[in-house]
Amino acid sequence: MLSTVKTPSTFSLNKVPEVTLLFWLIKMMSTTVGETAADFLNMNMGWGLTNTSLFTGLLFVVVLFFQMRSDRYIPVLYWSTVLLISVFGTLVTDNLTDHFGVPLALSTSVFAVLLMIVFGVWYSKEGTLSIHSIITPKREGFYWLAILITFSLGTAAGDWAAEGLDLGYLNAATMFGTMILMTTISYYALRADGVLCFWIVYILTRPFGASCGDLLSQPSANGGMGLGTTGTSVLFLLAIVSLIGYLTYRVKIEALEAESR
Repeated sequence: MLSTVKTPSTFSLNKVPEVTLLFWLIKMMSTTVGETAADFLNMNMGWGLTNTSLFTGLLFVVVLFFQMRSDRYIPVLYWSTVLLISVFGTLVTDNLTDHFGVPLALSTSVFAVLLMIVFGVWYSKEGTLSIHSIITPKREGFYWLAILITFSLGTAAGDWAAEGLDLGYLNAATMFGTMILMTTISYYALRADGVLCFWIVYILTRPFGASCGDLLSQPSANGGMGLGTTGTSVLFLLAIVSLIGYLTYRVKIEALEAESR
């Protein structure tokens, strides 16, 4: 799941970053921020679920437009899209649960089926699901659609495990973390398919991050550590901004090195 080192020319063509440890760290923190930020805007700011969904949905569409228009991987733009799609994907599930009364078990099943359909159509059209080949608008469109569904699926699965199955946030985080570890071991030790392992881990990091976010932010009476949605969101946002700043610097250095050759 950790990609090999790319040359600057290859790196500039692909719209998705290298799958390294930093990729997974930012992704997991983005899922946590998605969970806590949605709760913060909805409840702490008093926006309500509908207004929060409309605002974040509009902001997501605007950022996604510029991401799709770009001709290369730009760390700030790419990870801003991931962060917003995390919040919006969370709100899709929250709306289904709170406004329409859809059970979390059903949401989990429906999103899982939708994701399989997207993967099936994507593969039939492009012949690959590899994120190392996101070099056309069509492939990038399939990529972001799949990402959106993984966040909604992960939110439903995480809430279902922690609340519906009454596992609690710590046990849910442990369960999903163990599944991620097992998939990683399968990739490195058993040489399991890299594309399959990537998407499995990508899906699992959403409920893992959501469970960790709830564990940190929820009050102790609810099984959390009581940091609150504000404290948790700020903590992880600062970490994300720092890592994106480092990635932006590294991309610029790679571009300068490529020009000097």
